[in-house]
Amino acid sequence: MENTSIPSYTIGRLARAAGVGVETIRYYQRRQLLPIPHSDSSGGFRAYPAALVDRIRFIKRAQELGFNLEEVGHLLSLEDGDDKVAIRDVANERLLQVRAKLADLQKIELMLSHLIHQCEASVDSASCPIIQALAQPQPDN
Repeated sequence: MENTSIPSYTIGRLARAAGVGVETIRYYQRRQLLPIPHSDSSGGFRAYPAALVDRIRFIKRAQELGFNLEEVGHLLSLEDGDDKVAIRDVANERLLQVRAKLADLQKIELMLSHLIHQCEASVDSASCPIIQALAQPQPDN
């Protein structure tokens, strides 16, 4: 029996350690975000290196930050090659997208706030100004 000093996991233990389901790991493997290890010789189980826990956590956190899996794969490939400039460029592009989305959300917030105020102020009107405003065609930006 071979004794290695590098800890390894079965797919179930890896999933639990990373806080995801087994199917998530398999999906990430199909998307080539995680390697598929070879089966060990003792019982046919695949041994996953402990370092994959951090890789899975990175994938999940990147998704929470708005990166899609294609972008995550690109980041991982850049990280594997240690290309800090390219990684920064990808993150900067995501930041620009987030800022644009925030600007759009702020416009929506102002519009809804204004419409709610109009609705509150029009207690004598038979119809709600919110419905009327939303039914009107919007000018092109």
